[in-house]
Amino acid sequence: MKTSHHHHLLGNTLWFTLLLYLLLLTTILPAQQQSREDFQRPLPIPPLLTGVRTNDEIVYELTARSGSRRFFRDVDTPTYGYNGDYLGPTLRFRRGEQVRIRVSNTLAEPTTVHWHGMEVPGDSDGGPHQSIPAGTIWEPHFTVDQPAATLWYHPHPIGNTARQVYLGLAGLIIIDDRFSDSLNLPKNYGRNDIPLVIQDRRFQADGTMSYRLNMPDLMHGLIGDTYLTNGAVKPYVSVESGLIRFRLLNGSNSSIYRFSFSDGSLFTQIASDGGFLEEPAVMRTLILSPGERAEIIVDLRSREIGSSLFLITETFQGFRDEVLKIVVQNRPSDPGQTAIRIPNRLTSTPKIPESQSVRSRRFDLETMSGGGMGMMGGGSARRLTINGRKMDMGRIDFKVRAGSTEVWEIVNVRTGMMEIPHSFHVHGVQFQILDINGESPPAGEDGWILHRDREAKGNLLRWYSKRHGEMAATVQLGLGNSAVDKPLYHQQQHV
Repeated sequence: MKTSHHHHLLGNTLWFTLLLYLLLLTTILPAQQQSREDFQRPLPIPPLLTGVRTNDEIVYELTARSGSRRFFRDVDTPTYGYNGDYLGPTLRFRRGEQVRIRVSNTLAEPTTVHWHGMEVPGDSDGGPHQSIPAGTIWEPHFTVDQPAATLWYHPHPIGNTARQVYLGLAGLIIIDDRFSDSLNLPKNYGRNDIPLVIQDRRFQADGTMSYRLNMPDLMHGLIGDTYLTNGAVKPYVSVESGLIRFRLLNGSNSSIYRFSFSDGSLFTQIASDGGFLEEPAVMRTLILSPGERAEIIVDLRSREIGSSLFLITETFQGFRDEVLKIVVQNRPSDPGQTAIRIPNRLTSTPKIPESQSVRSRRFDLETMSGGGMGMMGGGSARRLTINGRKMDMGRIDFKVRAGSTEVWEIVNVRTGMMEIPHSFHVHGVQFQILDINGESPPAGEDGWILHRDREAKGNLLRWYSKRHGEMAATVQLGLGNSAVDKPLYHQQQHV
């Protein structure tokens, strides 16, 4: 039975890959132009956005705007961005700060800005309910009250999230606190503490981004042929021969990424998207689903000056490419950098006893139904559902008492030929994983996935899949603070 299933899955994967390759041949820029520019551009580092202190608040100005970017020589590509033409600045908050963000929408369409991973009141969350009409300003304000972590922000308008993210609306958030200050880790932003937003895009021959959804895209999500790292195609970064910290964000619409280094080097994961792990996790590969973050440290102390290695990205569909060239340029100029060490223990994460749960709930994710063929099989009414129901902002499916603990079981249901890993995310609260397919979570997923304090309770999570084999996507789950927080598929392509 398992062997038959394996052959069935392999056949489906080959079928999809063939269709995708045929599509890419009709849309991509000439390969010769891309190869001539490989690793000739320095890695863009998103600037840190400076706020202005007003009374007890720090006020930040963020503008969603249209523009253009030259991803390739002599080709201008229409884009969206925050405070610029593509992507946005990094917001850096400290725990305990009161912040206000003036979000101006200069686009010709409505948008929202969601603070992904932040624990904020529902009316400041920036989900589909908080639409910002064209030409207007939205001013959420909140107190930053969660441990140090790497988060991100992006638009979340109903039905338009995927397209607006695809065009460039996204940026990172870094939260610092006293605990992160005390750790002897790389902290020099842009030099040995480097943000990396990895995305894949399709470009047409005229340089425009191809956001045209065909049948494979509707079923599997839009998968690009060209990787962008901080908005650049195959850039390079020059670093010192020390410990280098990378803050990784899978900013793709649909792709699940497996990261590694070209020479098979070991690296150390120190944080998930919820904050620091209890203990560093040494590994050779790291899987991130869309919207997921991780912090890793690579040790370059023994590397020769002038040597280089590449960050490699592989997708669930089998594509593999070099997305960043890392060049060891010189020895550390600051004597303090040579004293940096990765501690054996990073933090303490108290486990919530399952006995504290007041109830259990089950959520069935169905990407396609109707005999497994979705729209082709007449099942379009149930395409992309949770427990058989589509998203409806006018409906509340259930209510949860604030501060309570529940066990949620997330099932990615196999429907005929459609076997698609899928992430799951609810705004506003964090969780711990009880088990994955009956087994304990692996290193890197055994703490808070979206970090929260013990006294705030949070949730326990059981994730089960009816598929055989490895489930690549990481489930993200939380309980919202108010009625505006709803379960949402969080593959960008499906929002």
